[in-house]
Amino acid sequence: MAAPEEQDLTQEQTEKLLQFQDLTGIESMDQCRHTLEQHNWNIEAAVQDRLNEQEGVPSVFNPPPSQPLQVNTADHRIYSYVVSRPQPRALNDAKRELRFLLVYLHGDDHQDSDEFCRNTLCAPEVISLINTRMLFWACSTNKPEGYRVSQALRENTYPFLAMIMLKDRRMTVVGRLEGLIQPDDLINQLTFIIDANQTYLVSERLEREERNQTQVLRQQQDEAYLASLRADQEKERKKREERERKRRKEEEVKQQKLAEERRRQNLQEEKERKLERLPPEPSPDDPESVKIIFKLPNDSRVERRFHFSQSLTVIHDFLFSLKESPEKFQIEANFPRRVLPCIPSEEWPNPPTLQEAGLSHTEVLFVQDLTDE
Repeated sequence: MAAPEEQDLTQEQTEKLLQFQDLTGIESMDQCRHTLEQHNWNIEAAVQDRLNEQEGVPSVFNPPPSQPLQVNTADHRIYSYVVSRPQPRALNDAKRELRFLLVYLHGDDHQDSDEFCRNTLCAPEVISLINTRMLFWACSTNKPEGYRVSQALRENTYPFLAMIMLKDRRMTVVGRLEGLIQPDDLINQLTFIIDANQTYLVSERLEREERNQTQVLRQQQDEAYLASLRADQEKERKKREERERKRRKEEEVKQQKLAEERRRQNLQEEKERKLERLPPEPSPDDPESVKIIFKLPNDSRVERRFHFSQSLTVIHDFLFSLKESPEKFQIEANFPRRVLPCIPSEEWPNPPTLQEAGLSHTEVLFVQDLTDE
């Protein structure tokens, strides 16, 4: 069953209508038909216009309908034949897209304007040529913007058309058409202007592509250079960190060695002081003397006499002053087994004498190494 929208359509138009609906996904057949009619059943232009609308890009084929050029004819009919863009944007678009820009200045009061709009500019083949091969901008000279363009182009009569394109790096007028002209003649002259100047656009496209490729290559080279620079900087940073780590480690080892040397020096000086302060050794025939044999941790033995009245601290000082003695030690007796309180502590603020510690005239005492504890 044919839809109402398809009434009075030719077989070719019906096929285009269904194809356009399939390509765009528009459900309303009325909307599809209206869009195709706006584009004079040029399905490529209509599809491109629909894609531009979906992407939010100003349409090349059918720009927004808020800027139509409308002409009131003598029989009071209104023609909106081609939709225009604001002039500065039209120039920028033509320059950016490397397209021809056709400018039409409409003289509202000129005797040929109505016939030109009705019979020539609104001819389907003219609209198809304009919409497919160039951008179009039109304005009445009675409007401020149209008047400014008129002053710049200095037209002599109406209707007036100017073809503008990017040539030698600047927007240049490459064709002027003035006076009433028939559709076929207009198409022929516009086509001639396009063909005569197409090489400039092709050359500009090639130059632009070459510039873009050069820019891309330079950007890639810059990115590669920056990546290499960052890699070198990262390597240098790691080298600096490694050098600093080694320096700190060497400084730490050096400080440890210095500290160890100072400790050993202090220890040696302390041994010498202890040795100098030791009381003289009693003679063997002194009845108050005690003979003590010390068994050191390295299994060596040291023998010395002390006086019963001397503090156990003297024993400790004597052992401390020996070169082979540990830095930290304690002295133990075997019978009974006990640790002699040779160093002042909370329990023994004043260490006892040898006699008070219960030592006999001859004793064997054991030196226990406490250095690692």
